[in-house]
Amino acid sequence: MKRIFLTFSIIALVCLIGCTDENGKKANSETENASEEKTDSISEEVNVFPVRLNGKWGYIDRTGKFVVEPKFDDVYSFDESDLALVEINGKWGYIDKAGKFVVEPKFDDAYSFDESDLAPVEVNGKWGYIDRTGKIVVAPQFDNIWCFGESGLVAVEINGKWGYIDKAGKVVIPPQFDVASPFGGSGLAAVEINGKWGYIDRTGKIVVAPQFDNIWRFGESGLVAVEINGKWGYIDKTGKVVITPQFDDAYSFDESDLAAVKINGKWGYIDKTGKVVIEPQFDDAISFDENELGAVEVNGKWGYVDKVGNFVATPQFDDVGCSFFDECRLASVKLNGKWGYIDRTGQIVIEPRFDSAEPFIEKDLAEVEINGKIGVIDRDGKFVINPVYDGIRYADGVFFVLLGEKVGILDMSGEIIVSPQYDRETCFSFITPAL
Repeated sequence: MKRIFLTFSIIALVCLIGCTDENGKKANSETENASEEKTDSISEEVNVFPVRLNGKWGYIDRTGKFVVEPKFDDVYSFDESDLALVEINGKWGYIDKAGKFVVEPKFDDAYSFDESDLAPVEVNGKWGYIDRTGKIVVAPQFDNIWCFGESGLVAVEINGKWGYIDKAGKVVIPPQFDVASPFGGSGLAAVEINGKWGYIDRTGKIVVAPQFDNIWRFGESGLVAVEINGKWGYIDKTGKVVITPQFDDAYSFDESDLAAVKINGKWGYIDKTGKVVIEPQFDDAISFDENELGAVEVNGKWGYVDKVGNFVATPQFDDVGCSFFDECRLASVKLNGKWGYIDRTGQIVIEPRFDSAEPFIEKDLAEVEINGKIGVIDRDGKFVINPVYDGIRYADGVFFVLLGEKVGILDMSGEIIVSPQYDRETCFSFITPAL
């Protein structure tokens, strides 16, 4: 299993326009940003889909009927307020589901509205914010910005320094940081000064002095992993060292209140007091999932352990598709070059015979690849959609399928709703195999 880490200092090399989540990733991983390629995929919660036909983008309903004719150069999905970001003739604006412009296309770049009801927009190389009527709430003046989210404060960059403004555009925390991240549920934000990381509160007061080389984001555990002089430990929200830096690497604490840590090249698990619960013995280890099982690697083979370190599935697999079991209580595993599925007891329930295998989704269906073609199986391993397609992805009760250079739509039973006719670019990154 591959684990991707970005050192927190790398953030300074990346434009930081974007939104974050609360998933407890390393704070630097929060900096996936809106200045990168727009990879907006079909939302599983919408009933109108963007499609590309003859080089232009429009929107269809689940029957394939166009609700907005294809005339745009690029588009986003509709958001919860039924507005969609679209590009035409090099300018971005926002339309409703009737295709009428609510905000005229006049921005050089823009991003979707979030729960703050504000959206970042760019004019002449500077960023600001508009409301859902298109009114400029914060004049474009910043070099980089984040999405507001729910915090009410947003990090903005001007003249190479980061600070924070409120939704009226008032400077609450003057620009002074080399890099700044959003405020999380902890009420703290990670900031960098002179290559060191610390935390501030919403008034700008330094709560934890910048002193760390790398940090994770605070999660619900109240503890955060920090690195100093090449060793990882844990501090609380006041900056008090709870677990002395001593580990070569470390994860955040998960829902099981255990954290994976690395000592002398081996991974094990500790509790929130720093006590070793599972001795370091694994070549790699992933945090426990909500089912309280953790994926571990021994001598190049993967298996699963429970919270006390007992093997539920002995290390025998070449790889595991993800570190957790999906909603069907099944996990995809690779054995002798083929993918199949095991249950929580470690028993193989669908024999490894696929070239790739995705997690199960709604109605206990999973996308699998065999001989270079993609199909869909049920929990018994039977094909619901035969493997004849070049790509498949689920969205809002239907499957978008790629056949050659065209995209069509199938229902959940595999019946054709719309024969393949849309351009390959329609949700291209969305429907290509992920494994």
